[in-house]
Amino acid sequence: MCTNKFILFCMGIVMSVSSSAWAGDDTPLYKDRTVPIEKRVDDLMSRMTLHEKVLQLQNRASGQLDEIDRIFAGESYGTTHEMSMSAYDCAVMYKELQHYMRTKTRLGIPLLTSAEGIQGIIQNNCTLFPHALAQGSTFNPELIQQMTEAAGEEAKAIGIHQILSPVFDIARELRWGRIEETYGEDPYLIAEMGVAFIKGYQKHRITCMPKHFVAHGTPSGGLNCAGVSGGERKLRSLYLYPFRKAIRETSPWAVMTCYSAYDGVPVTGSSYYMTDILRGELGFKGYTYSDWGSVERLMTFHHAAGSREEASRMALMAGVDLNIDSTYETLEKQVEEGRLDVAYIDQAVRRILTVKFELGLFDETYGDPKLVKKVVRNAEKVALAKKVADESAVLLENRNDILPLDLNKYKSVAVVGPNSNQAVLGDYAWTMGDTKEAVSLLQGLQESAGDKIMIRHAEGCDWWSQDKSHIAEAVEVVRNSDIAVVAVGTRSTYLGRSPKYSTAGEGFDLSSLELPGVQEELLKEIKKTGKPMIVVLIAGKPLAMPWVKENADAVLVQWYAGEQQGCTLADILLGKVNPSGKLNVSFPRSTGNTPCFYNHFVTDREEPFDQPGTPEEPKGHYVFDKPEPLWNFGHGKSYTTFDYVDCALSDTLLVASDTLKVSVTIKNTGRRDGKEVVQLYVRDKVSTVATPIQQLKAFQKVLVKPGESQCVELSLPIAELALYNAKMEEVVEPGDFEIQIGAASDDIRFKKTITIN
Repeated sequence: MCTNKFILFCMGIVMSVSSSAWAGDDTPLYKDRTVPIEKRVDDLMSRMTLHEKVLQLQNRASGQLDEIDRIFAGESYGTTHEMSMSAYDCAVMYKELQHYMRTKTRLGIPLLTSAEGIQGIIQNNCTLFPHALAQGSTFNPELIQQMTEAAGEEAKAIGIHQILSPVFDIARELRWGRIEETYGEDPYLIAEMGVAFIKGYQKHRITCMPKHFVAHGTPSGGLNCAGVSGGERKLRSLYLYPFRKAIRETSPWAVMTCYSAYDGVPVTGSSYYMTDILRGELGFKGYTYSDWGSVERLMTFHHAAGSREEASRMALMAGVDLNIDSTYETLEKQVEEGRLDVAYIDQAVRRILTVKFELGLFDETYGDPKLVKKVVRNAEKVALAKKVADESAVLLENRNDILPLDLNKYKSVAVVGPNSNQAVLGDYAWTMGDTKEAVSLLQGLQESAGDKIMIRHAEGCDWWSQDKSHIAEAVEVVRNSDIAVVAVGTRSTYLGRSPKYSTAGEGFDLSSLELPGVQEELLKEIKKTGKPMIVVLIAGKPLAMPWVKENADAVLVQWYAGEQQGCTLADILLGKVNPSGKLNVSFPRSTGNTPCFYNHFVTDREEPFDQPGTPEEPKGHYVFDKPEPLWNFGHGKSYTTFDYVDCALSDTLLVASDTLKVSVTIKNTGRRDGKEVVQLYVRDKVSTVATPIQQLKAFQKVLVKPGESQCVELSLPIAELALYNAKMEEVVEPGDFEIQIGAASDDIRFKKTITIN
């Protein structure tokens, strides 16, 4: 009897265990959020066919709500994107699309939804923030993090998980059209702004995608996608610096590859760059995403592969996990025919699925259309866009303090120039070329000045052609006014919205950096009237403007500043906003004066034998000009003045593991509240390999009231002084380093020396 009871007890245990097992089968392990992600990925991959795995390595563009089944046909892909709908319509579509993925595909794998978000989300009606170059000139990472937190709130409501930004390319080839997408010419500034940008989106569990890995932004001749020259030292010291810092400090889950080749090697097809360096040296843990068409270009552009199959195999084996063009369609057949080891497929799929689990895509809801009208482009976000624009404008010249305009002195103003009544937002903004959703300079002045001043308007010329027929009209408007505000520059529009006559932006590179068209002739004719002339440069890059520097009464630069562009310019011109932007990219004297950046090697500018010449007296180096920029990195004036009163170092004798603390006291000696950017540069006095004449290593933007002083604390980890020596070893060499504190790279107020043991 005891034996029978024992048998029944054992049977009960078996039945209980069997029942639990059956319950577990009803809910696959990969759908259980309590299970570690690695095990969830293992379980899901064990259930996937080769075909399903290969689809995870591809992007499939979304469409209208009623096209979901036609487009996806019951299959799940790695990523998707949509870049033409309104925010609300996209939110509705994405919500239904993710429901479709969960319920109408065999395994219910959700999609990573991607969007451009460099200056705000690209869906129609989202907030139009300033472009990246304007973000960089704020020198205010905290403000940019606030901006992407706001943009991230919009993305989250729409159901977007992945932002195809920030751009870590370095603005050293100004003919390149995409200068506007960069944070400037300095790797330290780029890294600081990029880290802040990423952190803002990550607050909403949205991953960013630093790009373009690597060394894409200095193409030969400035031509987009052209090859980049350089060696290992430049690669590590310059181009890898922002990626290294961002990966270390933010752990982004995606990185985008580039189209170009570095030192002759196409990056997208290189395991050295995509695996050895990106994953081995930099410690990247996420997945890699090809720039659109970059895999196919291994065949069509670089001729490094002889077929689509070879190009796809080359990229996948190099470490490119997800491809945007169609070449990865060939991978399934290549595995079946024994030309590709399935281990490469599994490795890439694992990385992509891990990101999907990490972002919670298997466990959470996707967007909320009801929230869109509440959070997208609301009053708070528009005000924030204005704040970023306010801090990005750079006052380059202000002779005799002509700005801000005295409305008691000037009763009428001529607002002229091709960019006077056109807000220019740059590439990857969702508006069409007319940008009706943004405020132009003319509109901003009309609204801000009201009836206090008469405003007359004429464009005078367009922004690109040789048509001079309207210059006389603009000159007459100026003659009948007390002062002229002339808005010149470039135009740029999102490539996907059929741009016309662009002079900047992706795919629109310049052979000359002089003002395009007849804009300089317009300025010269206005100058002849004898009226005071304020030049407002609205552009996506610096231009060569020596005549403007010599002849304008004031020069104000506003990189593409978003939908509040005109309001910011008007408020600065009328004194309601005190400009505080600093140049994040230097202005060359001419096209031939490029590349022109502040952190050059000593040997690249300081010729010991000859002095630069002039057209009147040719000499040497250059024969007719000098190599220094018109306006240098870090430069930017204010309507108030700042004295740098004192500078103290925490120590002057340090080792590589130390952190130097620098205290700088500044005083506002003017009559207005003002923001100043205190900048710290370093110069290695003696080094075994060439090092730049100075390098930015810390900065801080502070508000100081009139008559008040403020102590600014800056930190410099001594490890930042490392170089790559002749053996390509990263070391901090012992010796003396000069610490430079100032208001710009060419306006140094204090110099101190520290010694590294």
